[in-house]
Amino acid sequence: ALAAATAPGLPARARAATALAVLAAGGCGAYDDVFGAGDPRRGFRAHLSALRNGEVTSGAVKLFGIGAAGLAAGALLKERPADQLLAGVVIAGSAHLVNLLDVRPGRAAGAVLAIGAPGLLRRGPAGPLSAAPMGAAAAVIGDDLGERTMLGDAGAHALGAALGLAIVAGNGRKGLAAHAAGLIAAAAAGDRVSRAAAAI
Repeated sequence: ALAAATAPGLPARARAATALAVLAAGGCGAYDDVFGAGDPRRGFRAHLSALRNGEVTSGAVKLFGIGAAGLAAGALLKERPADQLLAGVVIAGSAHLVNLLDVRPGRAAGAVLAIGAPGLLRRGPAGPLSAAPMGAAAAVIGDDLGERTMLGDAGAHALGAALGLAIVAGNGRKGLAAHAAGLIAAAAAGDRVSRAAAAI
């Protein structure tokens, strides 16, 4: 969050959006790491079902907290309402995707490096916004692969939100719509995505 928010050449709104989305995603993930560790429920349906029954799970806190932060960040980065909504979906969806991939050592950090690499070639804010999560992922991937540390939900969600910000900064409406559609599909097939990542 600090690297992205202090990167040279970023407009003030991009800095604010980055700080908001990354810190909120990391904070919600940390909350789930602490308070949701023993909860066997997984997936949106399970947490929404619990919410209907009056129970606010740590997964629901993540869902609504990261979703709201993504929408707020999208509103800072884009001008038109449709673009703001798509940007929010991409930011929150990217946070969720990286967390889905965090099933074995190195999977999530490796995905951040691979997905973020094309953004380094883009002009404007997308370049430095791509470099920030990639630098963080590169810094931890050795210890992650060696099973000396783990990203947890805090790290995975923060890296994913930062990656989503870079995607938003580098795309117009068509690109945002394509990314949002892909991320929604990945969320819908969450278990299959996680199993595929574990098998690699």
